[in-house]
Amino acid sequence: MKPLRPALFALLFALAGAGSQAAGLAFINVPADADGPALQGTVWSPCATPAADIVLDPLVVKGVRDCPVAGDRLPLVVVSHGTGGSAMGHHDTAAALADAGFVVAAIAHPGDNFRDLSRQARLSIFATRPVDMRRLVDHMVGRWPGHAALDPQRIGIFGFSRGGYTALALIGAQPDWTLRRDLCPAGSTVPLCQEAARGDVPPPPLPDARIRAAVVVDPLSVFAAAGLKNVRVPVQLWASQFGGDGVTPESVTAVRDGLPTPPQWQVAEGAAHFAFLAPCSAAFTRMAPEICKDGPGFDRAAFHQRFNAAVVAFFRQQLAAPASR
Repeated sequence: MKPLRPALFALLFALAGAGSQAAGLAFINVPADADGPALQGTVWSPCATPAADIVLDPLVVKGVRDCPVAGDRLPLVVVSHGTGGSAMGHHDTAAALADAGFVVAAIAHPGDNFRDLSRQARLSIFATRPVDMRRLVDHMVGRWPGHAALDPQRIGIFGFSRGGYTALALIGAQPDWTLRRDLCPAGSTVPLCQEAARGDVPPPPLPDARIRAAVVVDPLSVFAAAGLKNVRVPVQLWASQFGGDGVTPESVTAVRDGLPTPPQWQVAEGAAHFAFLAPCSAAFTRMAPEICKDGPGFDRAAFHQRFNAAVVAFFRQQLAAPASR
């Protein structure tokens, strides 16, 4: 669980310049309240207007800025990014879902995003991340200007890396901070490792019963089988072949084996951890090869076509509107 170099993740927002599909695009601000600070994020939604270039200096993305939401009783998917990431890190997957009739909302987790890493190395971030997502759902179904178009009975979550931890926590998983000795070897000076060693751990996260399905992608797992027993919603679980950034193939397999109901299991052959981020432009590949470069023979753009299609198909199945409506 070592802290990551801020310079790498400062580029995640800029990844949005690489091939986003047509979708309505708007920015949101969830006001601060008693449960946490203000949250900044992005919403993608179905849009009847053809996409055009949106200039977000220094970025250019495809979409329609502030497009009226097309449709009603739409399902909602909220997105939790990895450590040091951004609301835009999975923009292509979000756009694919919007094209398929979903509203997608992502925020930057305070204290663990590319602009603010102040709590990246503290255990407290593992308590506040699930709260951030609960507040995002509250905002989307209650105060977001397009909330009348949403079906509050059809809510899913997509989480990558630490966002995968966040998604699992919100559907009932309980962490075990003594589990991953490989992440916190004896004598580690990383603050969160020292906190765990002292037993100075946050209270267990509370699940959100509104979430009916989860796509969990290469999660940073601190969950033993006993901590997964209360997960009851359908899960699509993705693992990269090679892992990275604290995620190992074995730790993701342990999540698969510990879930009480077998998940829809997907392995990204030939992929390392960051292959699940949106494909990078050539310029950002040169600037951030650690995030953007994949192994020999692995085509991230081609993989994301398959990945996005599988994510859309899963949420379509699990968040389908009841036949009586």
